[in-house]
Amino acid sequence: MNYDIAVMPGDGTGPEVVAEGLKVLKAAAARAGFTYDLTHYDFGGERYMRTGETLPDSAIDELGGHDAILLGAIGHPQVKPGILELGILLKARFALDLYINLRPVKLLPGVETPIKDKGPAEIDFVVVRENTEGLYASTGGYLKKGTPDEIAVQESVNTRKGVERCIRYAFDYAGRADRRGQLTMVGKTNVLTYAWDLWWRAFNEIGDADYPEIKREYAHVDATCMWFVKNPEWFDVIVTDNMFGDIITDLGAMIQGGMGVAAGGNIHPGKIGMFEPIGGSAPKYTGQNVINPLAAIGAVQMMLDHLGQPEAAMWVEDGIIDAVSKMKSVSAGQMGMGTDAVGDVVAEFVGKG
Repeated sequence: MNYDIAVMPGDGTGPEVVAEGLKVLKAAAARAGFTYDLTHYDFGGERYMRTGETLPDSAIDELGGHDAILLGAIGHPQVKPGILELGILLKARFALDLYINLRPVKLLPGVETPIKDKGPAEIDFVVVRENTEGLYASTGGYLKKGTPDEIAVQESVNTRKGVERCIRYAFDYAGRADRRGQLTMVGKTNVLTYAWDLWWRAFNEIGDADYPEIKREYAHVDATCMWFVKNPEWFDVIVTDNMFGDIITDLGAMIQGGMGVAAGGNIHPGKIGMFEPIGGSAPKYTGQNVINPLAAIGAVQMMLDHLGQPEAAMWVEDGIIDAVSKMKSVSAGQMGMGTDAVGDVVAEFVGKG
């Protein structure tokens, strides 16, 4: 099997961590017996400052022709916040219809969590976030902008189609052999009555009709933030909207040990997926060989699962665990080894056979 993979190293330390991810991908491919072709793209801050381009329309169709995209990080200290995020990340999500944001929250053995008396057995859940609607649809506008009477309106857009396809994906994920068969919808049904009434009805109608074997739960988003810290073991798979998903997954990253180990995917199921480390470009560490590449390697793990290589994905996770056991810390500059050395440890483990 041959896969066509686009690579966008991005900004800051992005190219460094992507290089280690590709090192591990090479080892996994050699062991599993598949091949792949890489196409590199330079979208990011440097290109924007040089050409004024973020993600040109001509690139969308080209990117959409790949099986997967591996992204490093987007964010440049000399570019105003929002330009690259909207022009590259959100544009790719919307234009490629990457309607699922998938965020595993899994504490690996040897990684410290700030939660007292919790370990890998208690912190192992997945957040399925709707990725193309909600407040991120940018529906709204200004009235009397710049005056004392200014009004700004930002609307949350929730379509039946968008809500249903996200919920169905979450139910399917909860039914996987590596999950526990429980799906929790996280929302705010007591206040945000219109949007969350649609989510609530779709959640129960789909569950009753097609997934009776999946245990269904509901939690308000504010309570969920408390329970992530107090009782993370209560969660298996979570489904939620765009904004709430954005917020709770950052909290999830912290309880699993920090941004250095957190990876995520933006996916159109059955088609393309874009996989990335959750942490930013960390420009202050650029070129120092001190940034933790495990999140980028975790993105490769997710990409392998998406491409239909679950065994190779398992090897990569085991390789990450092996690397953690040899590191002093998962924090940048405190790992006890360089960025490239961490990649070498994982790649060697994966390639053992």
